[in-house]
Amino acid sequence: MKRILITRPMPARVVAEAETHFDVEMREENTPLKPGQMRGALALYDGILPTLGDMFSAEVFEDAEGSRCRIVANFGVGYNHIDVAAARAAGIAVTNTPGAVTDATADIAMMLILMSARRAGEGERMLRAGRWTGWNPTQMLGTHVTGKTVGIVGMGRIGQAIARRCHHGFGMEVLYYNRSAKAVDIPSRQVESIEALASEADFLVAAVPGGAETRKIIGPEVLAAMKPTAHLINIARGDVVDEAALIDALRERRISGAGLDVYEREPEVPEVLRKMENVTLLPHLGTAALEVREAMGLLAVENLRAFFAGEDPPNPVN
Repeated sequence: MKRILITRPMPARVVAEAETHFDVEMREENTPLKPGQMRGALALYDGILPTLGDMFSAEVFEDAEGSRCRIVANFGVGYNHIDVAAARAAGIAVTNTPGAVTDATADIAMMLILMSARRAGEGERMLRAGRWTGWNPTQMLGTHVTGKTVGIVGMGRIGQAIARRCHHGFGMEVLYYNRSAKAVDIPSRQVESIEALASEADFLVAAVPGGAETRKIIGPEVLAAMKPTAHLINIARGDVVDEAALIDALRERRISGAGLDVYEREPEVPEVLRKMENVTLLPHLGTAALEVREAMGLLAVENLRAFFAGEDPPNPVN
C-alpha cells in the first residue's frame, strides 16, 4: 500500500477516504512545512497532499530526482506555492482541485462587494463597541450595489461565477480583463487593459491565479485609474495586489474602500490595514465551508488514487 503524507488536519470524511486507498500519515499541526520537512517527505512518502503555505520551491526539489515521492496532490486550486517546473524536472507530478472551489470563492467575492459597499464591518464594530445611538437618515451611508459596474480581472471559472452573481443577482454591468480573448455566457464586455477596466468599474475584483505572471498585477497605475468612489476586492492571491500601493490609495482616499480575503505576506496583515475603517478584512475564508473543503480533499485523494492506479489524474497541473 502506498504511503501518503497529508500536511494539515483534514475533515474526517477526507481522511477516511484516503485511508481506504493508502497508508496515511496526517500532521496534527496547522503550520506550513519547513524546507527540511518537505525534503524529508519527498524521500519518505510515495505521495504528498500539501496545501497553501507549504512552499515546495525549486530548492526543495533540487535533489529529488529518483526520490520515493512521485506526486504532489495539492489541496486547493492555486498552486503558486509549488514550483511545477522543478517538480516535473524531478519526475514528480503535480495536481490541484479546481471546480470544487469555484462557487464558494465567488460567494466570498460577492460578500466582500456587499460588505465593502455597505460598510458592514465598520457598522458591526460600531455596534459591538456600544457606539450605536439608533437609526437616523444619514447614518453609515454606503454605496448601492444593484445596477453598478463590476470589473473582473481574470475570467476563468471563478471570474465567470462572480460575473453570473453580479449580473443575475444584482443587475450589474459586467466588464472584464483577460489575457486572452474569452467568450462568456452572460452579457459582458472584454476590456483591453486592466487600467481601462479600473477606470470604468465601481467594483474591481481580482480573480486571477497567483504566480510570477500576476504578481502585483494590480499596482499603483491600476489603483490610480480607479474612481474615487470605487472599491477593490481581492479573492485571488495576496500578492496579485501591491499591498503598499493599496494602503496609500486607501489612506489618501483615492479609492473608497477595499474588501480583502488574502494578503501579500499571509498570515501577516499590516497594522495600518487593520486600523482602517474603509477596509473589510477576512481571514482567507474563500473555501471555508465544510462541504467545499470535503470536496477539495476528496478530489485531491482521487488525484492520488488515479495516479497510483496508472490512470490519468482528473486534475493534472500542466
